[in-house]
Amino acid sequence: MASITTAEFWIDLLKKVIKAVAKKNGIRTSPPTHNQHVVPYEDGWAVRGEGNERITASYKYQDDAIDRAKEIAKNYSSSIIIHRVDGTIRDRISYKK
Repeated sequence: MASITTAEFWIDLLKKVIKAVAKKNGIRTSPPTHNQHVVPYEDGWAVRGEGNERITASYKYQDDAIDRAKEIAKNYSSSIIIHRVDGTIRDRISYKK
């Protein structure tokens, strides 16, 4: 950590303050991840992009939703987060390069 008397210290502090204020006001401070979640949905399963309220697609079987999520995650070099019926995380598959 830099000494309080250096410019580096004050620049780092200012960056942290700006990031905190932006986050509090709902401004995204990091790039989107494009991670895909396989979640329980109505009478089946759905694929939902991380941070999205709307679903990408819905399926009767979890395996079908996982297959679609894999296609999307491979295109974005992101991850799949597979949930159980109760919403807890069952597995994670990464396609990050």
